[in-house]
Amino acid sequence: MARPTKQVDVNASVIRNIKLLGDPNGPRYICHEGGARSGKTYGIMQSLIYHAMHHARLKVSVVSHSLPHLKRGAMRDFFDILEGWGWYDEEQHNKTDQIYTFPESGSYVEFFGLEDHDRAKGPGRDVLFCNEANLLSKALFDQLDMRTRSKVITDLNPSDFDVWCYHLADGPDALKIHSTYKDNRFLPDSQKRVIEGYAQADPMMWKVFGLGERGASQEQIYTHWRICTEVPAGDTFYGLDFGFRNPTALVRVTMSDESVYVHELLYQSGINTGELMQMLPELIHDRYAEIYCDAAEPKTIDELYRSGLNVKPADKDVWAGIMKVKSLPLFITQQSGNLLHELKKYKWKTDMNGKVIDKEPVKADDHLLDAMRYAIFTRTKTPRVTWGVI
Repeated sequence: MARPTKQVDVNASVIRNIKLLGDPNGPRYICHEGGARSGKTYGIMQSLIYHAMHHARLKVSVVSHSLPHLKRGAMRDFFDILEGWGWYDEEQHNKTDQIYTFPESGSYVEFFGLEDHDRAKGPGRDVLFCNEANLLSKALFDQLDMRTRSKVITDLNPSDFDVWCYHLADGPDALKIHSTYKDNRFLPDSQKRVIEGYAQADPMMWKVFGLGERGASQEQIYTHWRICTEVPAGDTFYGLDFGFRNPTALVRVTMSDESVYVHELLYQSGINTGELMQMLPELIHDRYAEIYCDAAEPKTIDELYRSGLNVKPADKDVWAGIMKVKSLPLFITQQSGNLLHELKKYKWKTDMNGKVIDKEPVKADDHLLDAMRYAIFTRTKTPRVTWGVI
């Protein structure tokens, strides 16, 4: 294995994490809450690398709701750190199983997403890190937790008004570590200015992503949703929001026993109409399924209809649509990472005093939410015709 080629530079938070990981009498749960770009995940990965390097035969699991999410974040940080420290050895990197082994200690770090919920019930480990733990259901976390022998680390931006992670962090066997962008001494000034701009533009975003404080429910539009691991049988239809520079967004909606279950199917930029015609039949296997689309694009709807898709223009009344969604029990599948991200950031506009104004949502990162609203509102307000034999 390659030896370090230069001095390792870490901050006080990383040193603290390393000490907590190595303390058998310390708290079991190390819970990181903080604002955007505070360096939470990066610092945790530095700590885990050091811990695995210096303790024999440890099994460390880094987990999130999906593997693509890990690849964009924690995994990228992990390998950037190894390469930056001069410790990366390609021979020790099993890219098929997403495992990196430290041969001098015999320890390894594995990465996996929970698209397959049974992964949570797999072999045990010594140390667990749940990245953006608020995107995991409590049931999945419990399965991981009971199979972890030593320490459990979580991190999140505290945008929820209430979530199981808060109860864990506030418990007797936990240490909560708070951080903000000011704790990240490597953060460029340009990114600092973006975050500090929230202080004037959106007080709630400043509270959560700037100050790293827990969100409140007043400004958050959807607060009644829950994460689910299964979708029951029911009436199934789809919502589609067109995009090109912005992502094209597609959701599957299932209504069962007066509850709504939503699953993300597509979230991708740069898709033209021809490509969408080819993709939709692969994502929607029922050719007769109704697809409620952005009514502002009648030409696109017509082209999709002529290709054989059962597309319909949606009712785009934003206020009435939001109120309809809020009136129904709402469940989001564990795998719908982008939709969960949008839900947590979807806020009413507020004035300088934090008071909600005009019942108008902040127009940003709402593509899947628009698709969801199109489908639910249009379907529930349109009388259903049932054919039968008399």
